Amino acid sequence: MSGSDPLDRLDPVILHHIVNSLGWPDLRPLQRAAIEPLMDGGDAVLLAPTAGGKTEAACFPLLSAMTLQSWTGTSVLYLCPLKALLNNLLPRVDSYAQWLGRRAALWHGDVPESRRRRIRTDPPDILLTTPESLEAMLIGVKTDHAHLLGRVRAVVVDEVHAFAGDDRGWHLLAILERLGRVTGRPIQRIGLSATVGNPGRLLEWLQGAGARKRTGQVVAPDLPITFSDSERPRPAGDVELDYVGSLDNAAKLIAALHRGEKRLVFCDSRRQVEQLGAALSAREVNVFLSHASLSAEARARSEQAFAEARDCVIVSTSTLELGIDVGDLDRVIQIDAPNTVASFLQRIGRTGRRVGTVRNCLFLATRGETLLQAAGLLLLWGRGWVEPVTAPPEPRHLVAQQLLAATLQQHRIGNQMWPDEWNGLAPFDRSAAPIVGHMVKEGFLDEDGGMLFIGPEAEKRFGRRNFIELTASFTAPPQFTVLAGRQEIGQTDPSVLTEEKAGPRLLLLGGRSWRVTFIDWGRRRAFVEPADGGGVAKWASGGIAGLSYALTRAMREVLLGADPPALLTRRAQARLAEWREEEALGIVHPTRTLITRVGDDVQWWTWAGYRANATLAATLPSIADPVQRPTDFSVRLREDLTPAAWQEAHSSVGHGEILVLPDVDRRAVSGLKFSTVLPERLAVATVAARMADLEGARAVLIEPVRLQLGHSADGVR
Repeated sequence: MSGSDPLDRLDPVILHHIVNSLGWPDLRPLQRAAIEPLMDGGDAVLLAPTAGGKTEAACFPLLSAMTLQSWTGTSVLYLCPLKALLNNLLPRVDSYAQWLGRRAALWHGDVPESRRRRIRTDPPDILLTTPESLEAMLIGVKTDHAHLLGRVRAVVVDEVHAFAGDDRGWHLLAILERLGRVTGRPIQRIGLSATVGNPGRLLEWLQGAGARKRTGQVVAPDLPITFSDSERPRPAGDVELDYVGSLDNAAKLIAALHRGEKRLVFCDSRRQVEQLGAALSAREVNVFLSHASLSAEARARSEQAFAEARDCVIVSTSTLELGIDVGDLDRVIQIDAPNTVASFLQRIGRTGRRVGTVRNCLFLATRGETLLQAAGLLLLWGRGWVEPVTAPPEPRHLVAQQLLAATLQQHRIGNQMWPDEWNGLAPFDRSAAPIVGHMVKEGFLDEDGGMLFIGPEAEKRFGRRNFIELTASFTAPPQFTVLAGRQEIGQTDPSVLTEEKAGPRLLLLGGRSWRVTFIDWGRRRAFVEPADGGGVAKWASGGIAGLSYALTRAMREVLLGADPPALLTRRAQARLAEWREEEALGIVHPTRTLITRVGDDVQWWTWAGYRANATLAATLPSIADPVQRPTDFSVRLREDLTPAAWQEAHSSVGHGEILVLPDVDRRAVSGLKFSTVLPERLAVATVAARMADLEGARAVLIEPVRLQLGHSADGVR
């Protein structure tokens, strides 16, 4: 079709409705560029900023192919990481399908069983769902997965970068390979993503076992994939960085600024959301909250009320970072700073959608360290740099989960042929044989007549509620459901209910305080009634903390004098000046890392991020203090360190040729779902690999080092 207009390939009915129903004079460049590769059946990653029209770029060609090739049954799956995003997308996707007499439907954990029964009986053309619900369809006894899913031709993965960066991505890839076995044909894979640092690698990842067999294309006409330093675009948007010193001061400023406007405030913890929500309410601001521990109904009410209101604020964790529509925003405000440029791009992308408006974000730093983090983040943003998306290494626990899930789905699998279920996709391939052997030995799998079956230990550990626990790749920390009468408010950490406390027990949830009246320990429920104030918000943090090597190095650059491309208030400038004066204490140097002694405290100022520093501490046990937790900025060394001891230790590892994975607290393994199915040594090795940053540690070891140990002469490397 070279030389012809790509729009000519779309179904004429779709073209009619684009002009007459949507009122669009033309498609956006991304939507035009996606038509030919998608209608030719190729895999693709479609890249565009938030609100860049990616859903339409995928749907219009697929609906046209559906008609042209007479697809029947459920032929397209649309996968999202969040149920709320699916809820938000359904009306839009279904309206496009109905142009052609087709249907879309929704299936996730909150969809009633009666609606699922209708879907099983009369499958829609497009099914919007999550990978966890797709897994439940494959292993569940109620769903004839061959009938419902056997005619799938294409899968759209929305916010694909959100999957690829954690274990849900491994789970997704494994399920797509098993789905291909159900359909008996390769399935077209289309990822939708905001800007990422490695789009080509993301496409290859999404293609899975078919990466070298199928055509694929990154479609990003509005975004250069790579930049030379001279080509890097100047960042678009109105960005301001302020230092306010406390969350209460942030609340005062938000209450006073931008009255009459619609403001979305991002916090990076549920506790901060609750505290800021309560502080804004106390100042009579019309405020709504959204975070994962609020009930689905409470979040939906907040998001709906916010979408319809004008002079109001919604305070959220990253739950509103992805493309959920909360109406026409005027402002985004960030408390402190997110950990990645990619998150910032998602958040600032929620603004500037109206004609005549620009994308904007106001950072309010409550601490000096988060001010420095925000400045470092904006320095990277100003250079057009975005993190590469990388899958967590060595997902052995998910190999075990998939072996159990595939056995449930098929009822039995061959004890030599099981790698075929994933079409040879690593690590679900023959390299997993030791895991299979362990699962048979421990009774998770039974072996008989050359076949593998679900074993008694798997029934005992995971068999409740038809193996529902097997459908999710992550472990949710145990929480208590909070109820006011019959209304569910949300969930709280058990520690709020168990810690010793005089007087009434008060919770902060949904932006208001509640008095606990009764705790049902067996059913994990807490009953509450409204209270005037004094509530406590608390949740256990999950995952491995720490900033990346790139971000921490950018923070060092800021300390050395680099200014981010943002408007810094006088307060922010003054606090950064104070930070920069601390350079005299010897924590940063433009060309080398520093080792300093203050009393008995010896610190190696690497500015390399937590994971790299944990790797360095494990690699240099002869000089690293054994009782420490490395920070993002430094590693504590033994107080008796001498230049000679440093030289000997450094020489023993060279320029990073010999690196050791960080030590792992055995308790950390419990946070790895399905770790009980693995040999302990493999579970520990998986956690250790995920705590490491070998590349960052190697980069630090190559750098010159200045020792400032109070001796007459410095030692260098």
